[in-house]
Amino acid sequence: MTPEVTPQDFAGRVAIVTGAARGLGRAAAVRLHQRGASVAINARDAARARAVVAALGDRALAAPGDLTEEGVPDAIVRRTLEEFGRVDIIVNNAASAPTTRFPEISAAEWRHALEVNMTVPFLMIKAALETMKAQHYGRIINISSTAGRMVSTLGGAHYTASKTGLLGLTRAAAKELGAFGITVNAVCPGMIDTELTRESATPERLAQIAAAFPVPRLGTAREVADLICFAASDAAGYITGTSLDINGGDLMM
Repeated sequence: MTPEVTPQDFAGRVAIVTGAARGLGRAAAVRLHQRGASVAINARDAARARAVVAALGDRALAAPGDLTEEGVPDAIVRRTLEEFGRVDIIVNNAASAPTTRFPEISAAEWRHALEVNMTVPFLMIKAALETMKAQHYGRIINISSTAGRMVSTLGGAHYTASKTGLLGLTRAAAKELGAFGITVNAVCPGMIDTELTRESATPERLAQIAAAFPVPRLGTAREVADLICFAASDAAGYITGTSLDINGGDLMM
């Protein structure tokens, strides 16, 4: 069997991945790094960010911080520029995925979900905009969800609303930023086998849900990471403002 050859199509590129301590964010960071990118790893907890960096090795930077705090998105972009000299790719993956049912959602919990899932991506794009405009190149990938395209199976109303709003932000940013060589797209995963998914439902419940999909299984983080890499690649230079679905056919059902 011929061993897999990993393309180095991101050599010389620099990516920031938010919420990269585990799950989809970590998978995207690992895959971008494997394909040659330098990667800044954001997580709220500094120790967890450093652990991912240690696993990646060279061309990796710990960029911890709570993105909802004043000035943190700007500081992460600034630190990345100091270390690597440019920012080419931002993967807005950090998310809040509460499962609280509608009658029990407090105003504070509602606002927090929208802050993390919509406002933080907006602020990260704003923070990187000047440098991306100067280099006339940028790839923004917002991680939405099948929830943003219909309604969440496990998440609450605030999760669905915020992920839908993120798709609107994606389209509006794509319309305004394309002239500067910046594309903005959303990736919309369905039920993916991550720690967060496993924390939200029992194995039996997940198996029951997955059995109803045309592709009757949960997706993998690697599959989503490869789609993120496509959206971040030069091959996707004429694709912007789109919502890229990866859900085993769930959206058809």
